[in-house]
Parts: sequence; structure tokens; C-alpha cells
Amino acid sequence: LASVLATHAQKGLPAFGIYGHDVVEADDSTIGDDIKEKLLRFGRAAVAAATMRGKSYLQIGSICMGIGGSIIDSDFMESYLGMRVESVDEVEIIRRMTEGIYDEAEFQKALTWAKEKCKMGYDKNPDFVRKSDEEKEEQFEFAVKMAVIIKDLMNGNKNLPEGCEEEAVGHNALAAGFQGQRQWTDFYPNGDFAEAVLNTSFDWNGAREPYILATENDVLNGLGMLFMKLLTNRAQMFADVRTYWSGDAIKRVTGYDIEGVAKEADGVIHLINSGACCLDANAEARDAEGNQTMKPWYEVTKEDQDAIMAATTWCAADNGYFRGGGFSSRFETTATMPATMVRLNLVKGLGPVMQIAEGWTVGLPADVSDTLWKRTDYTWPSTWFAPRCDGKEGSAFKTAYEVMNNWGANHGAISYGHIGADLITLCSILRIPVAMHNVADKDIFRPKAWDAFGMDKEGADYRACAVYGPMYK
Repeated sequence: LASVLATHAQKGLPAFGIYGHDVVEADDSTIGDDIKEKLLRFGRAAVAAATMRGKSYLQIGSICMGIGGSIIDSDFMESYLGMRVESVDEVEIIRRMTEGIYDEAEFQKALTWAKEKCKMGYDKNPDFVRKSDEEKEEQFEFAVKMAVIIKDLMNGNKNLPEGCEEEAVGHNALAAGFQGQRQWTDFYPNGDFAEAVLNTSFDWNGAREPYILATENDVLNGLGMLFMKLLTNRAQMFADVRTYWSGDAIKRVTGYDIEGVAKEADGVIHLINSGACCLDANAEARDAEGNQTMKPWYEVTKEDQDAIMAATTWCAADNGYFRGGGFSSRFETTATMPATMVRLNLVKGLGPVMQIAEGWTVGLPADVSDTLWKRTDYTWPSTWFAPRCDGKEGSAFKTAYEVMNNWGANHGAISYGHIGADLITLCSILRIPVAMHNVADKDIFRPKAWDAFGMDKEGADYRACAVYGPMYK
């Protein structure tokens, strides 16, 4: 093993090696737990990397409000991930609506399901900008049709009308993004329904593999979601990393003393966005013991789907943000669940870097959550997140404040479970250095050649990624 790994390193072919901890008897066919863990970690990461190759990211629209994450770098996509970029203007959605280039039977099925399962929430808009009930009904049908059409744009649909053979092919998209703001949302209903439902692990056809559809066409956050979906088979959360609330600030505003993992982190980070998060994140699915959870998509039952939809309301969009109207999903993550938040960033002169923060979603008392929630937008889905912190001076994980202060962008992608170690392995395969993480050293599994780049693991990761470069260069 050592000889093979040394030869691979000498030839510039970084390879993973697994050296078991304990000597065993020659006739012992069992696989040690340490070996199992590394085999599975490599397997998950390798399959994720291979799945992306040859697929595309579909941007519907382009740059959103100057958000850097929506400025797509085609060279990065091609060189690091083996993916290409496909682009269509948002007007393609209108063209397909106008010319009937969609599956009418599926649209009617989707609309029937949506009207039955989607509970309408309240409308906070003042009278002078509030939409009438008739306008809202028209806009709801528009939003459902958007979801149907975006599915077709991503993956194609053999049931499109005759003469639409080109549109029926789709764009072979493993992930996509929708610009929305501002040109679309100033005139048409927002894309929140399509984003939320497609990112969810079920729809009008029942349980199915979740799509990845990034709001504001933030491709870098969409890719973080994609990495984690491929590693876990679970729906992913898209959120603004909006506000850090310290324990003292929460006490001052609400009178509540935080406890548990929130107290250990000296506060929580508010994860909230205008309705694009997967609905699974309200954690109304239940495991075998009845605990709230987010399941792999193929384990989501009809009962889970009904419970998730029952805990979600659809509020009229804030017409100050979205002058064209629309709807935003609204729910609260009330469960304490293990979670991992990531952000992929591009830095000029450096290239791609990844940030990883393991922690937990936190259920706050209802009155406390409501008070804090209303400081942002009470019609958007809300999740409180406490990263796992170390309390060390100078650490990016001293408290939740340092995590927030060191975060590389305004968005984060969040997955159920502590999957930071799997992400680190995947990033090493893709040659993306990890700039910030709170994963234990013992759980880090990278190619053996990384050890030759120094004893400091983060510095060695940067040096190795720089030397080997992207896989598809």
C-alpha cells in the first residue's frame, strides 16, 4: 500500500489509501469500523464527483442585483466540476406559457394538488398595493405553471405538444438558478413557489429526487446545495445568513435566557429567505421513533408529505420587495436537528474555496422566535442555527458571532446531518481547498499525497490543490 501510494504521488496522481488500525488474523474477513467509514466516505464523495461530470447548470436569467454569486464562471464549472453552463432568458418562461409549450395534463394535476395542499397565509401588504383575490388566484396558477415549465427546462419532457421536439429535450441540468429580482419580480409574480417546491423531496407526483434550484441565480450557493444533495440524497435549504443574535441581545429583546447548543455558541444565526427553502426543512417528517427529521427523498412517506404541507402556509409576497406579486412559503424549523451549513466562494487570484460549519437547528420558544422573526420578514421561512463552537480566542468558531463574521457571502446552503467530513473528502477530489471548518482532524480523509505538503492540514490542503489543479483542466 505504501509503495503504491508513493508511486502515485511521484507521478502526480493523488490517490486515497486506507491503512487499518488493527492487525487481524488472515482468515478474519470482517472490515473494521475505521475502514468502513473511510470506504463509505470515499464512495459517497467519488459518486458525487462523477455524477456532476457531463451535466449542466442552467441559469434562467443572469446576474441578480449585483450578487457576485450569480456571476457564473464557466471556466470554473468546466475545469473543476466537469459541468457546462446552459443559459436561457427568463422570457422563455413567458414564451412557453403564451404558446402552450408545457404539459397541460401535468399542469392540471399540479394545480389540483397545489390548491388542495397549499394553505394560504396572511397578506401583510397595505391596501394601496394589495392584490385582489382574483389577482391572487391568477398569480397562484401562474406560479404553479412556472414550476412545471422550469422542470421541463431542466430535464425535458417527452409529453410536450407536437412540434416542440427541441423543447422536449431540456438542458440536462443537474442544478439550476432563477434570477428573479429585479426585472422579473418588478413585473411578474416571484419564483418562490417554483423554487421551494422543486427543492422539496416531493410534489404533485409524490416523493421524488429533489431538484436544485437556486434563488437569485446564486450558482455558488446552488453548487453547495448540489454537493450536499449528492452526498445525502436529501432536500437542501437555501437561506440568507441574515442575522446573528447573541445571548445578551435575545435576553434584552425577549427576556429569554438561551440554553443548550445555542448557549454553548453564545447565540444563534437567523437563516431566512423569501420562500425558496425546501419545505422538508420544517422537519415535520418523522423517523421510526417519532422524532422530527429530514429524510432521504426515497424514505419520505405520504404521511410525511401531508404533515410538511400542513405546517407550511403561502403568504402573499411582500409587494415592496416583489412589485409583481406572488407568494412566499412560510414555516418555522422548530426541531433541534444536526445540520451543516456551507458556502462555496470564488476569490480572484485564489480560485474556489469552501466554508463548512456543522451545528444544529434550534427550536426557540414560540413567543421568543416570533419577536426575533418579526425583525426581518414574518412571511418567510425561518430557521435558527447554532454552529458547533470551540470558545477559542482567534478561532473562526469561537462563538456563533465569529462564524457569522467570517462567512464569505450573504447566502448559505444547509443540509440535515453532520456531513462536513464527507464534504472535505469531496472538495479534495475536486481540488477545492477548505478555508474554514469545524470538523475533527480524525475525521478528515484526503488523498495520501496531501501529507507531503506539510503538517498543518489547512495549509497542506491549499498547497496540494494549487499544485494538482482542477481535474478537467
